[in-house]
Amino acid sequence: MHPGPDRGSGYMHWAKTCQSARFTLARSGVVPLPLRELGARWEDLELEPPDQYGWMPLREAIGAMYGLGADHVVTAAGTSGANHLALATLVGAGDRVVVEEPVYEPVTALLAHLGATVDPLVRDPGRGFAVDPGDVERALGRGASLVVLTNLHNPSSAAIDGETLAAVGEVARRRGARVLVDEVYLDAAFEHAPPSAATLGEPFVVTSSLTKTCGLGGLRGGWIVAEPALAERLWGTKSLFGVDDAHVAERLTLIGMRERPRLLARCRAILDANRAAWNAFLSERSKDLEASPSVFGTTAFPRVVRGSGDDLAARLRERYETSVVPGRFFGAPGHVRIGLSGSPEEFPEALSRLGRALDDLRPVPVSSGT
Repeated sequence: MHPGPDRGSGYMHWAKTCQSARFTLARSGVVPLPLRELGARWEDLELEPPDQYGWMPLREAIGAMYGLGADHVVTAAGTSGANHLALATLVGAGDRVVVEEPVYEPVTALLAHLGATVDPLVRDPGRGFAVDPGDVERALGRGASLVVLTNLHNPSSAAIDGETLAAVGEVARRRGARVLVDEVYLDAAFEHAPPSAATLGEPFVVTSSLTKTCGLGGLRGGWIVAEPALAERLWGTKSLFGVDDAHVAERLTLIGMRERPRLLARCRAILDANRAAWNAFLSERSKDLEASPSVFGTTAFPRVVRGSGDDLAARLRERYETSVVPGRFFGAPGHVRIGLSGSPEEFPEALSRLGRALDDLRPVPVSSGT
């Protein structure tokens, strides 16, 4: 028996039972990388780790990516595991937490599990899903001790620029709060990417992994970057969740870190092809979908002009063997999340099927008769 949407995360239940389809526009990460293309050798692998708190070569490699030492790094089971570990350490029952909206539903489901109260920080689509530091200050003034953001934003792929991030950090510093920034999609901005929040000082806690842009979700190679004193607390919490990470996965993740430039080039080739097709499709569908053209990122979050996100998702799945993510899983039922990271060979057909479903939702002209 599997947990239903009333237990745990409704989105994760949907993803495990409804996301798969003959054609998918629901994936937010690039096509998984075949193991044979990673570049690992049998002799690179061992089963037993030599370290008690994460494999040091991997921690050092992650820290070096941010210009920081290994004492800032805590490894975790993917970005989802990193977010769980960070929130379980930073949040207790009765705490108030400022959370962006639209928001990835597993975050609010976890906060509910932890007994926290969510104070929404609206990222208005009319303002490009931007974050206003003044809104952050007002929200923290209501007694919250943590702000939760994604950069790039999940689901819209909007970026928070470095100046805004620094201003949010200054607000948090004055209020004695922290800012958790999930950066799992940040690499998909390529040369447009703002600086990592991990480079901006103590209030920030950053989570990420190789899942979305490198196609290595199966390794669950994730991490948290935080100031060393907090990192020690995070390791303590992690000991409650399990003993050690799977060392084979740690070693393969380190290979993924070393191969990251090549894997990001693969990611870019996939996204460039699909983004061009999506933007062309969007330009022809202004009466059906409302969104700005995609510039970077792995997802888009258009508003469905006719009907709801659920209406469109159901029609696509039932009639056209295609999946998109209903916007209700981000608190925006009028939208759908479109993944731009599938196979470029199949992506045009998926868009064609999306177009047919949108046509189905158009009102039927009423004949005036004679």
